[in-house]
Amino acid sequence: MYDGVIQELMDQLGKLPGIGPKSAQRIAFHLIETDSDVALDLADVLREAKEKVRFCEICGNVSETEKCSICTDPKRETVSICVVEDSKDINAIERTREFRGTYHVLGGAISPIIGIGPDQLRIKDLLKRLSNPEIKEVILATNPNLEGEATATYLIRLLGSMEITVTKLASGLPVGGDLEYADDMTLGRAFEGRKQVN
Repeated sequence: MYDGVIQELMDQLGKLPGIGPKSAQRIAFHLIETDSDVALDLADVLREAKEKVRFCEICGNVSETEKCSICTDPKRETVSICVVEDSKDINAIERTREFRGTYHVLGGAISPIIGIGPDQLRIKDLLKRLSNPEIKEVILATNPNLEGEATATYLIRLLGSMEITVTKLASGLPVGGDLEYADDMTLGRAFEGRKQVN
């Protein structure tokens, strides 16, 4: 244990996702020992990000303006909406260059264990967007875990009565993976999502 501001810095760093006590200590000492401009620049950009970054009023993605660059891009196809849990997921999908539609960020996933139900997510905002007759497809791209599956199942039931095509991202075995190491759920999904090849 350290005293004063050093311990406080480590405690604050330890609150970040993926940063354990040892990593927090390593980062804290790096910031203290490095050139003061580096640490001050980091502090400035953190403050600026907290002041400027907001959520897009349409899709919920992070943005410095009221509407994000994807929602204001005239080249995006507005007939399909890809529903994701978090803004980070948008970046992952955009890297594939496979999807040219728009997005909707739920702000998490249904998880009764930690007290997150449908009302805590941006589902009502999604339903408002789906009242636009131009939208023909909703792609569910929730994470392939229990919470993501619960969220997708809830949305499938909720959207089932609407005249919109609801699809879900395929899931299965990763490229380069070995069958013997695949968990039962992943292997089961690989069988469910199999495609004809002849």
